[in-house]
Amino acid sequence: MNISQQRADVCPRARGTERSLARRAELIAIGRKLFADTSYDALSMDDIARQAHVAKGLIYYYFQSKRGYYLAIIQDSVADLVTTAAGGTELPQVDRVHRTIDGYLRYAEHHQAAYRTIVSGGVGFDAEVHAVRDGVREAIVVTIAEGAYGRSDIGALARMGLLAWVCGVEGATLDWIDRPELPRDTMRDLLVKSLGGTLRAIEELDPAYPAPAAARRD
Repeated sequence: MNISQQRADVCPRARGTERSLARRAELIAIGRKLFADTSYDALSMDDIARQAHVAKGLIYYYFQSKRGYYLAIIQDSVADLVTTAAGGTELPQVDRVHRTIDGYLRYAEHHQAAYRTIVSGGVGFDAEVHAVRDGVREAIVVTIAEGAYGRSDIGALARMGLLAWVCGVEGATLDWIDRPELPRDTMRDLLVKSLGGTLRAIEELDPAYPAPAAARRD
């Protein structure tokens, strides 16, 4: 199941007017902030309803349960992040890699609470939420592979190298939004250069995956 399908599974079937859809989106936006800073267990439905200024029954109407609400928040955030980072498919391969990293950082910078929730997998351990986070990682790996190699069906070593780079990007980005001492352009260039090192290492260990010209030192 892909991210779009996961998102659709949580979204209720045609629940009326545009106003009701806007209300659902508003509840998700509020939930992003609530669950980014407070544990799932620490927030009751009464707490959520009070902070959202709605009747508790309205949350049940849209999301069926607190867990349904939580998963809808995570999956909505994930869909936004992947869409933002993976755009620019019309660009040349190398430019698409730059566009992907820049889009990723822009999303983290402007949606900090949602980004923290996605990367941390929520607060505490939740296998389903972690699976959603893993889906984000895989989507970014695919995007980078398509930009670097022109295809997404890559071998185990190349995939592991790109996945390790993505996990490093997550940690660095979390630190960057907490301590934004570097301009976004500088942070992007740093991550691009570190990706170049990863691509060269992949080529060294598996020549079937040559690094793009832009990643070479010569």
